[in-house]
Amino acid sequence: MSNLLLIIDPQNDFCNLGDEHGRGRGSLYVPGAHDDMIRLSKWIVDNKEQIDHIVITLDNHHLMDISHTLFWVDENGNHPEPFTTIRAGEVEQGKWRSVIDNDKSLDYLHRLEAQGITHTVWPPHCLIGSEGAAIFPPLMDAIKTWAGQGRYYQPVIKGTYPFTEHFGAFAAQVIYEDVLETQVNSELLDMMGEFDNIFLAGEARSHCVGTSLKQLIEYVPIIVQKITVLEDAMSNVPGFNMEEVYAQAKDLGAKFLTTKMVKLKLK
Repeated sequence: MSNLLLIIDPQNDFCNLGDEHGRGRGSLYVPGAHDDMIRLSKWIVDNKEQIDHIVITLDNHHLMDISHTLFWVDENGNHPEPFTTIRAGEVEQGKWRSVIDNDKSLDYLHRLEAQGITHTVWPPHCLIGSEGAAIFPPLMDAIKTWAGQGRYYQPVIKGTYPFTEHFGAFAAQVIYEDVLETQVNSELLDMMGEFDNIFLAGEARSHCVGTSLKQLIEYVPIIVQKITVLEDAMSNVPGFNMEEVYAQAKDLGAKFLTTKMVKLKLK
């Protein structure tokens, strides 16, 4: 039986709790993420001989990104606070405007809201090349232990196009036909289909992990029955959840277990 581990966005800005004074804390720290990744790190080391492949998605943003507070201003020129929601109607009324391309940003909001999603802005996070975008060090150590057996982990970069969120592993939130990095990653989907078991972990459960699972349900639902969600290796952003997606995945055959409950068999 072949085993794939898919880790969603295990990066410092989401996972680093910082020291006892909060120094070094990730700019968009997800409460619980530090302990999630410590548990996942131990699970990887304990099962290193049985994990055949590891895919790691990595959020990578420009500073001026539609999801960041600096991208938007109100009628007085003030940037919104993190976690502010911005709606298309508010932009049309002049409450908010983009400092880059207001028409394109407004079109994005309309297309997002057509999916039933309201746009939320975050503090700048996972900036391209920054320490915040790097893999959480304890997890990186575990991955190196696994890779040292003569294997290669597969990074999947997402989020580099600044006019759309890119929560899911397999496509941006809004797909642009002329922007390759927003489009469906069919090669990744095809590769995942070759494995017998897929273990899913990462941050945040309420956003990027949940959206990745939602995309699998939409694009290749047969894969969902191969998935084991490692429930103690992911956490929600407070105030957000995607429980309907997880319920749908369970109905399609996905398993929900903890890292302590999953011990892979020797080959």
